[in-house]
Amino acid sequence: MITLLQTGIADSAAVATATVTESMSLFDLAVKGGWIMIVLAFLSLVAVYIFVERWLAIKSASKIDTHFMNNIKDNIHDGKIKSAINLCQRNDSPVARMIEKGVERIGRPLSDIQASVENVSSLEVARLEKGMPMLASISGGAPMIGFLGTVIGLVQAFYEMSKAGGNNIQMSMLSSGIYTAMITTIGGLIVGIFAYFAYNYLVTRINHVVYSMESKTIEFMDLLNEPIN
Repeated sequence: MITLLQTGIADSAAVATATVTESMSLFDLAVKGGWIMIVLAFLSLVAVYIFVERWLAIKSASKIDTHFMNNIKDNIHDGKIKSAINLCQRNDSPVARMIEKGVERIGRPLSDIQASVENVSSLEVARLEKGMPMLASISGGAPMIGFLGTVIGLVQAFYEMSKAGGNNIQMSMLSSGIYTAMITTIGGLIVGIFAYFAYNYLVTRINHVVYSMESKTIEFMDLLNEPIN
């Protein structure tokens, strides 16, 4: 009885040791995914870079001095056009560049001023959206690339099984090929999900800046329409 108990304990210890030995780290699993994982790793780095770079740019663009428009109004009412332009140049923001273009056009028809301001606004929005199409492409393309890697892995697994012959197929051969193939799908989904949420977050931040630009444009045009006392 004691001998059987000792044998059972030894077998359990052997199984546990084998389980620990066969356990793999995330890096080892990624390596199992093959060259597809290299592509996904590159896309993940690009997505992170775009997100961080755009987040910093949008954060800087959204900083607007609360007294900026009041100071512009005072300078224009006092006829200090040059001072208003210098004030705009000291503020590095899309709103300041829009207002600067409008102030430079003072004296021309209001329709020309508004057109100039709107042109600058379009350029500033395009600058804010730099890199966003790439981020959107990564959010949709990364899962597809991961799925492609899975299909390639499954094809390879079944090809190895066909070479082994119908009587020599082992379950470990099939399961090993499948879990290796599924790794690329997991990697693609992780990259795609991150890029998707990052894109939508940045779009929301950009929309806030655009709304602010539109509000300041209306305020500036109303200022030009005010009667001169």
